[in-house]
Amino acid sequence: MNEPIPAPGRGRPGPMVATRRQRTMLSVGVLAALIFAFWLFSGILTPFVLAICIAYFLDPLATRVARLGVPRGVAAMVLVLVLLLLCLLALLLLYPLIIAQIGILLARLPGYIATINANLRDFLLSLEEAAGPEMVDARLRELIIGQAGAMVSWIGTAATRLIGGGFALFNVLTLAIVTPVVSFYLLRDWPGIMARMESWLPRRSAASLRQLARDMDRVLSAWLRGQLLCCLALGVFYASALSLIGLELGLMVGLVSGFLSFIPYVGSFTGFALAVLLAVGQWGDWNGVLMVVAVFVTGQVLEAYIIYPRLIGDRVELHAVWVIFALFAGGVAFGFLGVLLAVPIAAAIGVLARHWLRRYLESPLYLDPPRTGL
Repeated sequence: MNEPIPAPGRGRPGPMVATRRQRTMLSVGVLAALIFAFWLFSGILTPFVLAICIAYFLDPLATRVARLGVPRGVAAMVLVLVLLLLCLLALLLLYPLIIAQIGILLARLPGYIATINANLRDFLLSLEEAAGPEMVDARLRELIIGQAGAMVSWIGTAATRLIGGGFALFNVLTLAIVTPVVSFYLLRDWPGIMARMESWLPRRSAASLRQLARDMDRVLSAWLRGQLLCCLALGVFYASALSLIGLELGLMVGLVSGFLSFIPYVGSFTGFALAVLLAVGQWGDWNGVLMVVAVFVTGQVLEAYIIYPRLIGDRVELHAVWVIFALFAGGVAFGFLGVLLAVPIAAAIGVLARHWLRRYLESPLYLDPPRTGL
């Protein structure tokens, strides 16, 4: 006796469909695992994050070299070695100059403080004569002079400790060996790593996630590569210009201004304040201050109309206030590691926020017309 043939599809498992709860639990679990791993290994992540930044920065160049027929591994090794040699060359050239600048600062600091106090006292006396003793009295004058001297002394001591003992903040052996090695392996395998990560994306949302990743890459690459070149250009300009006008510590102030330029406006304002104080302490008249003002005004014009438009332009969708907040929040939370990760995380959050905003503006929550009656 023949058994009945089951209907097509009967007795076979149907296609598996993930529920909303499963998708939510997966997203929350991955995010929680990343946060926990970051918190647990934050003490050793700095060289690896630096290596990721280097590989990300050099990937377009390595791709171009590989298209010329050079094996990807050879291209990665050459690029990492060139970058390492450039860093060593800059260290060998700049470190003796910076140490010499520190010696000048320590030798001239008492004279700078005395000159600044004398000029500030003369200014306050003239202000007292013009405004009257009820506005500026002797106690306020001496308080301002004392605080100004203490501030200049603190700046000199802090700069000496920062530059003289800066290498104690990091494990030199780790940064000099682990970071280049990890950078080479990441740069060599970067296309494979990206392809493997893309294959792990959930199929239901793969297209949307790929588009979000492309938007994040566009924003982050424009900011990272452009901002690094801006910092380098501004550091060279300020150090050269301040040295040419005769400021004894112009090299150090210029390098500090260029390095801090990755924080919008902070680098220029910090360098300008330091240069003005040092100019008053060195020359004791307004001519030196006017030359410093001319240098920084020229630097701001170059940055606003030449350097920034050519290197970054309108590709960066990161507001300056958002970048400043992210950098300071990352620094407070995780120190130097937090500063390294601040802008990538800020770029990712910005892209996600714009994506959600577009979806909201297309949803009934926004388009639902107002009620016309009860």
